[in-house]
Amino acid sequence: MDLELSGKRALVTGGSRGIGKAVARALAQEGADVAVLARDTTTLAACAAELMAETGRTVVGVVADTRDDTAVQAAVAEAAARLGGPIQILVNAAAEPAGYAGPPKLGEITGAFFQGELDTKVMGYIRCSQAVVAGMRAGGWGRIVHISGLAARQSGNTVGSIRNVAVAALAKNMADELGPAGIQVTVVHPGLTRTERTAPLVAARAAAQGIDPAALEAQMAAGNSIGHLVDAVEVAHVVAFLCSPKSRAINGDAICVGGGAPKAIHY
Repeated sequence: MDLELSGKRALVTGGSRGIGKAVARALAQEGADVAVLARDTTTLAACAAELMAETGRTVVGVVADTRDDTAVQAAVAEAAARLGGPIQILVNAAAEPAGYAGPPKLGEITGAFFQGELDTKVMGYIRCSQAVVAGMRAGGWGRIVHISGLAARQSGNTVGSIRNVAVAALAKNMADELGPAGIQVTVVHPGLTRTERTAPLVAARAAAQGIDPAALEAQMAAGNSIGHLVDAVEVAHVVAFLCSPKSRAINGDAICVGGGAPKAIHY
C-alpha cells in the first residue's frame, strides 16, 4: 500500500531513540523528509546521518528541549527551513517511557516531579503542536500523532496514568478544533515495547533476579494477548499509517499498539 507520504515534511520529537526514532525511520522509508528533534546534539546528529543513509531521504536534526517555548519555536522554524516548507506531519514522542523507572507511590510524589512530567509530555506536546499548526492551516492539511501509553488505561503508575490520560484528552480536543481545517489528530498508546534500551534493561533485571534473560523477556511478552513483545518498528508502522492521507476516517481516537490487553474491553 502506498501511504502517499512521498515528499511530505515531518517532524518527530524525541526522535533520536526508541519509538520516536523508529517512527522517523518509517516515515522516511515511505518517502517523507524528516526533522528529528531531541536534546542531545551528538546522538541527534548520529541518528539523522544513519536514517538519511538508510532511506535516501532528507533527514535533519534540530535541537530543543520541549519544555522551553522559545527553543521549540526556533527548532520548528529551523526544521521548516531545512526541509523546504512548513511542517505537515508532527509526531510527538518526547517523553520518558513510564515503564523504565519504578513509579513513585502516592506519598513519594512531589510537586516538582509531577509538574516536570506534565510539562514534558503534556505541555511539551502542546508547545510543539502550537508551533506547527499555522503552517498546516495555511496548507489545508496536516497530521498530528501524540505518543502516549497504556498507563492511560491501567493503574500502578499514578503520574504515568494522569499524564497519558491528559494526552488522550488533548488529542480529542485538538481533533475537534482542527479537523475542519484539514488537520487530524490521534493518540497512540504503546504498551511495553522493545527498543534499543530493552536488552541491557532485561539483562540487568534478570541478573538481579537470578534468571535467564530469555525467560524474563518471555514473561514480559506474556503480558499481552499475542504473547509477543511488541517492537518499536511495529508501533511505527501504525503511526506511519495515521500520518498518511489514507487515515482520513480516523480523528481524535486512541489507537492501542500494545499487543492487546487481556480481558479488557474498550468501546
